[in-house]
Amino acid sequence: MDAGQADKITWTGKESWLETGRQAFKSALAKVRHPVYVVRREGQTAVTTRGRLGASGGDQPVLPLAAWVPGLVPQNLGSAAFKRRHGLRFAYVMGAMAHGISSVEMVKAAAREGMLAFFGAGGLPLAEIEDAAVVLKKEGGLPFGFNLIHSPSDPELEKAVVETYLRRKISLVSASAFMNLTLPLVYYRVAGLVPGKDGRPVCTNRIVAKVSREELAQKFLSPPPSDMVAALLEQGLVSAEQAELAAKVPMADDLTAEADSGGHTDNRPALALLPTFIALRDKLCRQFKFSSPPEIGLAGGIASPQAVAAAFAMGAAYVLTGSINQACVEAGTSDTVKQMLAQARQADVTMAPAGDMFELGVKVQVLKRGTMFAMRAGRLYDLYSRYDNWQSLPQKERLFVERQLLKCSFEEAWQKTAAFFRERDPVQVELADRDPKHKMALVFRSYLGRASIWARQGIADRVIDYQIWCGPAMGAFNQWTAGSFMEVPQNRRCVEVALNLLYGASVLNRAVSLANQGIALTTELFKTEPMPLERIKAAIQA
Repeated sequence: MDAGQADKITWTGKESWLETGRQAFKSALAKVRHPVYVVRREGQTAVTTRGRLGASGGDQPVLPLAAWVPGLVPQNLGSAAFKRRHGLRFAYVMGAMAHGISSVEMVKAAAREGMLAFFGAGGLPLAEIEDAAVVLKKEGGLPFGFNLIHSPSDPELEKAVVETYLRRKISLVSASAFMNLTLPLVYYRVAGLVPGKDGRPVCTNRIVAKVSREELAQKFLSPPPSDMVAALLEQGLVSAEQAELAAKVPMADDLTAEADSGGHTDNRPALALLPTFIALRDKLCRQFKFSSPPEIGLAGGIASPQAVAAAFAMGAAYVLTGSINQACVEAGTSDTVKQMLAQARQADVTMAPAGDMFELGVKVQVLKRGTMFAMRAGRLYDLYSRYDNWQSLPQKERLFVERQLLKCSFEEAWQKTAAFFRERDPVQVELADRDPKHKMALVFRSYLGRASIWARQGIADRVIDYQIWCGPAMGAFNQWTAGSFMEVPQNRRCVEVALNLLYGASVLNRAVSLANQGIALTTELFKTEPMPLERIKAAIQA
């Protein structure tokens, strides 16, 4: 608002409502349900949340208005379409963390508050996934989803998980770590298509994809590939009507731009990634004329009110958190891990080989502080890359792997690994019998796979080998909560964290709006401190 506008726009109210000083501005900004009026009075700047814009007669004073911002409650942040689609109050998603770290308890807590969380089904046996599905289906229509992680080394497992979801009528999945679309994923999507009353397709099987590459985003924002749909039709897995409807819908209902996150990540910069995906979505929607355009959210680095506010300011339909949820009470991991995460700083993360995509050289982002997992896993991948079989390794390297990592001989480790795969995927054992390099890869992968289990279970003598998926968001969160009640992991509850982030983003948004209208504010007015659950709820309602 420029000086000319300030001379024309006025505020009407009682002068006794006007206050001056830093605390008055802090109090006004904190009342997120109410507008903030900044008034010029006798050469001073005063603020209030009461009164009205413009002159309306009567005996109340009419004063020049210097700035004004409307109320902004956390429920109004983000896309209304996204919230309607998933039955949410808040445009806030708790992302899936494998091995049940995103636990049933976390999913329930989020759903009851009108947020969305995905159960971390990746890496779990089918029986455990089914058990979680049974429990969550009993929640009476509350919003929730399950993770569907890409399994390039075990496509039969991916297929079995999809079949489980279809059988258990799991209507929402988070598609993560995909490097390309797969037939099971397309099957899940197309098998849920039905014609609506107006003839438009209705997607009863919804997908929220999480990707970090433009070429993959394009595939999720386009209709399912026609060749895959034809293959499903030929196999009798979908109907001719569903195959026809498939050309009219995108693969994903919503797409998360995954920036520099924990776990599988390409370390992309959020500031470049989100606008690119939004522009791509708009282009493809014009091309395909979708009746229900996908919404674009942001993940990676979402750990402070400033990050949440920035995401929504850039046009994110929703925000998705990951690393910070792992440090919450409800997370299905050990207290030791939560304590380690609570001590992390932004630079205490690094990249390490991924157990599920070891041979492909794919990496995941993990916690570096307090563990040697990344260095040890990297050494294993280097050995795998350089040698064709176990016997070719130098004796020094073989002794290191057996004594420090496997804690047994290579052959003993192979017997355990083979027993695992005979039950889960016997083809892998057959391949290993023919190819000693593949045998070595399976044994090395057993270390990487168990490293995350040791962390989750809190195995004391394996702390140095813990694999803890973590991005720099964890350090940012710890910095924000330092000195508050939320500094210790015992006081971190996922809903409490979420409401504080959303409320802080609302306050910050209002402060920035005043600053953009020429009001000089001290830096502390752009910040909020974490508050306990009852206080944060009261602040939102005040």
